[in-house]
Formats: sequence, structure tokens, C-alpha cells
Amino acid sequence: MARPPRSSDAADAPGVPVRRAALRMLDAVLHRGEPLDQIAPPFLRGIERGDDRALATAIVQEALRWLADLDALIDGATRQRLPDDAKARAVLLLMLAQALRLGLPPHAVIATGLPLLAGGPRRLAHGVFSAVLKQAPELPANPTLPPAVEARWQRAWPGRVEAIAAGLSQPPPLDLTLRDYGATAEWCDRLGGSSLMPGHVRLPRGGAVEALPGFGDGAWWVQDLAASLPARLIGRGTGRALDLCAAPGGKTMQLAAAGWRVTAIDKSARRIERLRDNLKRTQLDAEVVAADALTWQPDAPFDAILIDAPCTATGTCRRHPDVLHRLPAIAELAELQHALLERAATWLAPGGTLVYAVCSLEPEEGEAHARAFTALTPAPIMLQDLPAGLTPTAEGWLRSDPGMLAQAGGIDGFFAARWRKAIRSR
Repeated sequence: MARPPRSSDAADAPGVPVRRAALRMLDAVLHRGEPLDQIAPPFLRGIERGDDRALATAIVQEALRWLADLDALIDGATRQRLPDDAKARAVLLLMLAQALRLGLPPHAVIATGLPLLAGGPRRLAHGVFSAVLKQAPELPANPTLPPAVEARWQRAWPGRVEAIAAGLSQPPPLDLTLRDYGATAEWCDRLGGSSLMPGHVRLPRGGAVEALPGFGDGAWWVQDLAASLPARLIGRGTGRALDLCAAPGGKTMQLAAAGWRVTAIDKSARRIERLRDNLKRTQLDAEVVAADALTWQPDAPFDAILIDAPCTATGTCRRHPDVLHRLPAIAELAELQHALLERAATWLAPGGTLVYAVCSLEPEEGEAHARAFTALTPAPIMLQDLPAGLTPTAEGWLRSDPGMLAQAGGIDGFFAARWRKAIRSR
């Protein structure tokens, strides 16, 4: 093992700024409950290299993915338990994540980790790290879920929790949605990927997305396969379509590419800018409206409405493990989702289709709404609407979780239901 750095300028050594950014991000997630994807950009702003920014994010994600198991290793190597909010514990979490999950050499981990404790218990951290690695530990096959999460999901999905945890053990592959579904075979060949249904290409994780063929031409966009299914449930059309809570625009682009004249609504100015950028890159058109869907009113009915409602996003835990460590405001979000669904139903033209979706594993945000909603006629999801390996529920809904399609690389957790508005006879 390398000795703890003693130089006063150790904090400026190569690699230390990356770890310092990772430490700040971990603290923001665990102690302030902030979403990693929102706080990462400002913390990474001073890191010039893209691969260094990716490394900082990967370190934090692996620490969060395996948090309970890494905590147990730390506790097993200390006589007196380090407080949860101790800086030394956070640094050790990042160091162990690098050594045990990212395979970085212990001497490099020590050289870039201990400077984060300048003026603090560096000897303690070095001793704990050395003691843990000396035991040649092996993490369990699947991450241990936070107790509150496991208890909640055991109630909701008995018999599925182990499979869900298994789906979290590795970061997911990269899924792309094609602007032209008819070019699926061509893009699989060009990108060296595979496909689980028309318009979808799956690639191994890693590498710069912007450098892939077709990015600059807008031939595709990054979108998990599960996230692409709600817009697919609407299908092709030439009428007016509404995408509620639309940013950053994956589903808006799907609808526009399918022929619809799309109105995309979101109340976040920052996210709307991303939506506009994505539309520009893919050369697709949509009317973009900055508004709150709870107060906005359309001037005419829509032939199709897609509600990708704000939610806890617990279904995205394999790519965003920080959601496992934030207290979800399920009841508050469920109230908002109910209001959006009831309001949007009044904007649907006779014969029109409405799809409600959430990237959540919480039944209160999905199944509960579908059971209670009676304003429209159910339009059950069919087997042919879904990729091979997924089947609709008995009620005709979509329910996926991170343990499904495991042999093909997995899928995010999503719920979706579909309704149609009856055409009144004369």
C-alpha cells in the first residue's frame, strides 16, 4: 500500500480535482437530497476533460449503487463507527467504489483520495482502506437496497425485489431511438449494436455519444427502451398531438417523427432549452410552449395526448442510483399526477388516444391512477405493442422493472396505460 500523501501541495496533484468534485456531488445527494444529474454540471464545470467528468460521475454512481455494502465494509474495519455525515466516511466510500467497482489501482486511489482529508483524519482513512483491501473483500452479487426502499418494494412487488436488485448491479447499456424506424438494420450495422424492436438500437456503455455516427445529423437520440414505449403506444398519425411535461424532448421527437403535429409543454425554462436544441439537431418540428399544464388551456382539442408525468423516477435507479437515497414525495407527486390526468382528458378529441406514463416503481404513481381513472375508455396495451420479453399486465397496462429483459441488457422501470375517447353517435 502507498503511504498517505504528506506534501502540502497534494491537493493539486493530478486526479485530485476529479475526486473532490465527486466528493461534493456525493455530499449533495446524501445530505441535501439533490438529484445527481442536476447538481453534477456546476460541480464538474472546472474539469476540462470529458473523460475526467465521466469518471467523477461514475465514482459517485458506483458509491451510491453499492452504498449499503460499502458502508458495511467500512464499519467492519473500524472500532468506533464513523458517523454517517463524517467526511472520512464519504471519502472512504469513494475510494472503495474506485478500487472494488472501477478496478483502479489502490496506490492511485490513495494518492487521489487522501488529499481530500487535508487537515483531517487521513491516517484513519488510510488504515481503514488498507484493512478492507487486505481482506480481499467481494461485494455481493446484487447491491443491498436501502431498508426503506426494500420494504416498500417488497409490499408492492413481492417476488420481484431480488430481480430488481440484480438489475441494478451494473450500469445500463446505451439505448438509441431512431428518427427513421425503417433504418433500424442500417444503424445497427453502422453502430455495431443490436435491436429489441424497430427504431431501437442498443450499444455497450462507454465512449462519447457525440462522437458516434449519426449524432450530428440527428438520426437518433439517447432514450432508454422503456422510455420510448409510451410514445410508441400512440403510434403514427397526422393530427394534433400534445406532449405534456415534454422536456428534454425524447417523446416529442418520437411523435414528430411519427407524423404528428406536436405541441410540447413544459414549465422549466432550462429544460425547454434542451428540448429546442434536441429538435434542432434532429431536424424535427414541434410547437414548444413554456407553461404550467395545470393552468394552461389549449385553443382546440388534440387527437393524441401523452402525459409523461413528474414522478419519483425510482424506475430509473439502474442509471440514476441516487434516487434510491432520496426520500420520495410519493403522496404529493400522486396528487399532481391525478390533476394532470383528469385535466388532460378534457382536451382529447372524440376518437383520440391518451397515454399516461411514469418512470416509477411506485404503484401509487401508476397502477393506482389507472384503476381510479374513469373519464375515458380503456384501450388495452397488446403484446405486439411491446418488445419481445415484455407482456402487458392482466389489466392491459405496461409494467416494467429493472430486472426484466436481463439477458438483453435490462430495461428501466416504467408504468403506462392507454385510453381512447368514445365517438358519440348521432
